[in-house]
Amino acid sequence: MKKYLYLLIIPFSLTNCYTYKTNSEIDAKKQDRRETQVKQDNQLEEGAAIDNQTGIQSAPSTKISRNSKVVKNKIPQATNITEQLEPNKFYKIDVADRSYKIQVDKWESDSLVAHVIHKPKKILKFHRNQINQSTIAERRFSQPVADILTVVAYTGIGVGIWALVR
Repeated sequence: MKKYLYLLIIPFSLTNCYTYKTNSEIDAKKQDRRETQVKQDNQLEEGAAIDNQTGIQSAPSTKISRNSKVVKNKIPQATNITEQLEPNKFYKIDVADRSYKIQVDKWESDSLVAHVIHKPKKILKFHRNQINQSTIAERRFSQPVADILTVVAYTGIGVGIWALVR
């Protein structure tokens, strides 16, 4: 029984709440959120315009202001690899068909100076042409994974207390 308990505990102790996501995935989620916010604003203003006669006349001007809000909310894409890889952040990059999890230290002209995560003595240097720009993934905190781990931990504690009381 103890062997199965240990086999169950080991995988949960090795998991963490961080995931690596490419910039395209992050931007797509932000764009979806902006679109739903704009749709909600449109529905609210259309409902108000129908209620008031004066609102019907002012509806074209509100559409113009909403369109300008959408343009202001757009974040410019980082097209340059030096802008994508910021110092002191964690990334997962592909270089020459190998995957590295790194923390960026600095840029020296066209070369990226970084070290392997949690190993500051192992310094890596890559030229910016070697890095596959489409597969750069930034490390992000994943709230759903954290919630799942919390529920599993509380369930385990509950089962442990139940087993002791019984």
